Amino acid sequence: MNEKSFEVAVKELEKIVQDLENGDVDLDKAIVKYTEAMELIKYCEAKLDNATETINKIVNNGKEEDFTINE
Repeated sequence: MNEKSFEVAVKELEKIVQDLENGDVDLDKAIVKYTEAMELIKYCEAKLDNATETINKIVNNGKEEDFTINE
């Protein structure tokens, strides 16, 4: 899959879902669209995981460490 922004991938996924929900897609095209949707979901999950890792790192005295909440 080409590198794209998370937002673009979500919009593509929303379009596929809309097309499938409308029921105007024949079975062969529905299978192709479903496969594309699953690839987009995997791509978005990876982007979210990467963002979560990045956000959970906080620079402390020049070194990164995991972010923890002390209650």
